[in-house]
Amino acid sequence: MTQENIHAIILEKLREIERAHNITILHAAESGSRAWGFASTDSDYDVRFIYKHDIHEYLRLNRNNDVITMPINDEWDLSGWDLDKTLRLLCKSNPSLYEWLSSPICYLRTNFADKIKPLLTEYFSVERMIYHYLNMARNNIRIYLLGEKIKPKKYFYMIRPILACFWVFEFKTNPPVPFAELVDKILPSELKPKIDDLLAIKINNPEKTEIEHIQELDDFLTESAEKIHEDLQKLPEEKGRSWDELNKFFASEIISA
Repeated sequence: MTQENIHAIILEKLREIERAHNITILHAAESGSRAWGFASTDSDYDVRFIYKHDIHEYLRLNRNNDVITMPINDEWDLSGWDLDKTLRLLCKSNPSLYEWLSSPICYLRTNFADKIKPLLTEYFSVERMIYHYLNMARNNIRIYLLGEKIKPKKYFYMIRPILACFWVFEFKTNPPVPFAELVDKILPSELKPKIDDLLAIKINNPEKTEIEHIQELDDFLTESAEKIHEDLQKLPEEKGRSWDELNKFFASEIISA
């Protein structure tokens, strides 16, 4: 099936969600390995979307949930956040939101991404970003480096957040979604051949494929996680951010047709 056909199927699924839940989807993008650039032969589609209700829904005392999650199978994984949840998470500089809005694979785009872009800059937090990616990396390291063998995709679940931390430290911006950009700018040159080999295995084999541990990568991960943790403690304390601009944006969005 071509990418064009897949895009059409996903768009129709999104329209079905709109009709079923009486919502308007503002943005929908790929958030998993396909967006990162290392999908396997049988990787699923991780579609994430942001939506809003009619204004009257936001005036109800018995509001519905602010998340929509569709049944997951081996091919499709679709879920989304309501606009109010999205903006609350933006106030916390939630990295997942930044990734959704900068994904290279976009399935449904309105002018929402352009309108919210200034707020992404205003509410960006170096500290929160690094804490998020470091916790992700450390949790995965704690789990995945224990076994005798490891799935290639698990390496990427550890390496990507580590590189993202270094990116945020250096550039003070949200890290790029494509893994290749992180590797090019951040990864030590002596490790790049190891990553190239790992990518070839990941892309050309099923998700369940297992390999022997790569000691150089294991050492890089554990040492980097410790260094990032130490450097994080040295960051100056950040000031809290006002809700004013988010409240204005929210009001503007739910009032507009």
